[in-house]
Amino acid sequence: MPTQTPDQALRDFIGGAHSRAPFASLGVAVSGGGDSMALLHLVRDWATAQDVAVHAVTVDHGLRDGSGDEAAMVAETCAALNVPHATLRWGGWDKRGNLQDAARQARYALITDWARGRVDAVALGHTQDDQAETFLMRLARGSGVDGLSAMRADWQADGLRWLRPLLTTRRAALRDVLEGRGVIWAEDPSNDDTRFDRVKARRALEGLADLGLDAPRLAQTATRMTHARDALERHAQVAAKKICTVLAGDVVFDLDTLTAQPFETQTRLLAHALMWVTASPYRPRQEALYETLAMVAGGDRRTLHGCLIEGDLDQIRISREYNAVRDKVIAPGGLWDSRWTLIGPDQDVDIRALGDAVSDCPDWRDTGLTRRSLMATPAVWRGANLVAAPLAGLENGWSAKIAHPPGHFFTSILSH
Repeated sequence: MPTQTPDQALRDFIGGAHSRAPFASLGVAVSGGGDSMALLHLVRDWATAQDVAVHAVTVDHGLRDGSGDEAAMVAETCAALNVPHATLRWGGWDKRGNLQDAARQARYALITDWARGRVDAVALGHTQDDQAETFLMRLARGSGVDGLSAMRADWQADGLRWLRPLLTTRRAALRDVLEGRGVIWAEDPSNDDTRFDRVKARRALEGLADLGLDAPRLAQTATRMTHARDALERHAQVAAKKICTVLAGDVVFDLDTLTAQPFETQTRLLAHALMWVTASPYRPRQEALYETLAMVAGGDRRTLHGCLIEGDLDQIRISREYNAVRDKVIAPGGLWDSRWTLIGPDQDVDIRALGDAVSDCPDWRDTGLTRRSLMATPAVWRGANLVAAPLAGLENGWSAKIAHPPGHFFTSILSH
């Protein structure tokens, strides 16, 4: 089968995505690099033929000299293409943690806010080379089937549809497109900085190609891992209905039934429970899951991923960790801890964690939740005075509803 040109690959992907769930407007994330600049031109060609509106967005992280000039270059290119463009700026780096991960999360958050009410989906410029580099990086971290699975090509997150139309396209082919059109692009100097794992993976791929471990082969392996993940998820979903109980936002496992499952299913369900309870899109590391499961199955208590995990002779309970939510405060009507909505008669109150005030709820023992679990549930406060704690049995006209973005615990086991 002949290799598709980048414009053919994009037309096939975008056309299929449009057929499955049509969109009237499409956003394109454009950094100014070769991949995203090629994506901009290819999407604009397709959209013009299909009468689909295109909007472009650039996130200027402000982390190096020249980033503002690159955003301006993108704006000029978009003006020439008659594509509306916005530059979003991030100034939130606090010099702690992983810079690239923090920048990535900020980029997605900024683009999500920009896209709401403006476009029906956002296209990203990840290529087959990105797929292969990500596979190598995760392999080096000891990732399992999920971590080694292919990047998602068409998915929903935070109420927005995301598309990766170029995952079957090589980076060099996109440069050829730009050169053929006489389009300039910017080269990010960090792409040559070997302090970053992605640059190391890129260099390693050059040496591995002689063994047949090139980008297409690694991308193919990632796709096969995706098929394996899908099968494991189906099995886990069936098993979960026999093993798990969801009680007021907690997930409780029957210990004997859980430990009778294959170890892969045990860790998969534990990881999903941790992600679901915290409303986190990120899975804990495999080593942490293995260690935690072994300890709590023996009756120990651990904290991991913002959760409290308690084991005894009969069950394992995953609930929210109080210290992870103690400082979360919202007004009524909002989403507390990314998953709880409280409804009641007052507005001059705050929603924050119940904490030690569980002792002021006389019926808390009738809820079926532990004291530690209830401490991390939402309560209604007026200053220092507790007004209501519906999950702890103190309602006073208030109710609590879980409004979880990923959906119900059981259905959300499957990747979307």
